[in-house]
Parts: sequence; structure tokens; C-alpha cells
Amino acid sequence: MAPEGVEFIVFSRLDSLPIFSPDAEGALTPEVVCDFIKLVQECDGLIISSPEYARAIPGGLKNAIDWMVSRFEIVDKPVALAHASHRGDDMLHSLRLVLSTVSSKFFEDHFLRISLIGKAPDEVYELLRSTELQKDVSRFLDTYLAEIRGSSSQCID
Repeated sequence: MAPEGVEFIVFSRLDSLPIFSPDAEGALTPEVVCDFIKLVQECDGLIISSPEYARAIPGGLKNAIDWMVSRFEIVDKPVALAHASHRGDDMLHSLRLVLSTVSSKFFEDHFLRISLIGKAPDEVYELLRSTELQKDVSRFLDTYLAEIRGSSSQCID
């Protein structure tokens, strides 16, 4: 569903990042964290999608954000949320608070919710092919990309 000229890179290896410690920053930052930070730095924006875990931000996602707190790569990075469940509002509230702290361009209003929980793979496939959902995704992406283009001199890859 990506618009022409837009490339999405999915980072799904939060489990590869070591537990954050301020003592491991600077010259001691682990290489895997440096690679993750470089990926964040090189993208024009971030869309974060995460399940909730025990009504909170999953530890791996919070850990990744913690690695970026004292850095500049996320400060002016446009950030939006997508969520694949009809529940999880407690986690989303916490995540919004954290993201508004680390990014000056966290777009709380740019939010996409697709209720996939409890659906079989064939039901997910049919939902993703539905005209209504494709319109919702297109609206979300168009609005978000307009914000990125308005806040960045970089090209959307």
C-alpha cells in the first residue's frame, strides 16, 4: 500500500538491542545499537507499531527508545503510530507520552488503528484487501507524508 516513491523499512529486531545503560553510551555504545541509530537517522520518519504487554509499552520498544533519549537522531524526526488491535489504549497513552518527550515532531493525531486481533490469516488478508481499509491506510500515509515533506528538506525514499 506504499505510495509511489516511498520505501518502508521494517525494523523488527528490538530483541537484538542490549539493555540500555547510560554507562554504555558514547564510545562504548554497542555496534548493534549504532546500527539501529543509523537506521533511524537515515529515515525521513518513523511509524511505530507495537502491541501492548501487560497494559504497558513492551520492554523491547521502551529499551530502543531509551537508547535514543540522549541522542539527537529522533528529536526532529516525524513520528506517527499504527496499532493492530481494538485494545491497548493504556499502552498507547504511555507511548504517546514517551514519544512526545523524545521527538518534537511526534504527530499524535496521525494514528492508524486496524483491528487484527483474533483474526485468522485469511481474515487478515481479506481485511487488508478491503477498499475501506485501503482508503484508511492511504489517508493516514498521505497525511503523514505531507507532514514529513513539510518538515524535511530530504526526499522521501
